[in-house]
Amino acid sequence: MVREQRLDPQVEELWESFHERVNVPSEKLRQWLLTRGSGEETFGPDPDLGLPEPGRHILRVLTKRKVDLTRDDIETMRDTIDEIENLLAAKPPRGNADDRWRHALLDLGHDVLVER
Repeated sequence: MVREQRLDPQVEELWESFHERVNVPSEKLRQWLLTRGSGEETFGPDPDLGLPEPGRHILRVLTKRKVDLTRDDIETMRDTIDEIENLLAAKPPRGNADDRWRHALLDLGHDVLVER
């Protein structure tokens, strides 16, 4: 017998908002983060070739179902939404041509060149 699990409406809304803003598929985000993290100054001597933060946490959320979210995941979603919104509000004069700004958004899983 399948039991229906109900989620807090705020978590439902947060889930939708997060997935609207994080518009890069998880595998593409992972590839991007590995590319970003392969710079000499990025990865330390730790053999656990970890992905850069906060991308690792964002990827973890992208692989989960809503019913499996933890408090940390919910915090990650809120922080990610806030960071993306702040970056979008501070769009530089060069706009999408500003690589630093665009890359900061890509690190969070948002590609300004993708239209929804």
